[in-house]
Amino acid sequence: MDHFYTIRFRRNTAQRFKRFSKKVATSYSEAMDMIIDFFEWHGFLPSDKFEKSVGKEVLKNRKRTEAAIAIIREIEKSQTKPTTAMLELLFEHSPQKRQGQPPLLIDGKGPDPERDRFFKKVEEAIAMEKDFTNLKRDFGELRTDFLNVLNRVELVKINFGKPRLQLDMAPEDFQKLKIRIEKQ
Repeated sequence: MDHFYTIRFRRNTAQRFKRFSKKVATSYSEAMDMIIDFFEWHGFLPSDKFEKSVGKEVLKNRKRTEAAIAIIREIEKSQTKPTTAMLELLFEHSPQKRQGQPPLLIDGKGPDPERDRFFKKVEEAIAMEKDFTNLKRDFGELRTDFLNVLNRVELVKINFGKPRLQLDMAPEDFQKLKIRIEKQ
């Protein structure tokens, strides 16, 4: 058996709630449950301001979704596709055995121009992937070093003259960084 509880509202608020609940539910309790469920489910607070329509909220979420999709596509383009291309090159585009041809062996008798071209392409692809990986690693290290230097730069305001930037780093640390970057 349901027990009822009395809550006091201002007259105009109670009248608005009665009109609203008639539109959305069969009872006041059911309407209030729906309202509370809505706010809890979507994680909103009643004090949050929404756009004029839910459509604008959907558009905002769609933009976020499209941004996430763009990031995933960029990852596929820069990381997944080169690896896939290498695998295809290795497995699908391997030299095909012609009818009556001896097996394709690395130490086969005589030169095979098709096999030589294939292995040359594979070696080039592996070298390119190795260079790309090394460049990416070097770039990450340089970026980290640069950010560390930037984090140590401070703006100094002087009474006479223009403000200037000051590097808060020990001279020996600065020399070590300079030497390491010059070696690269």
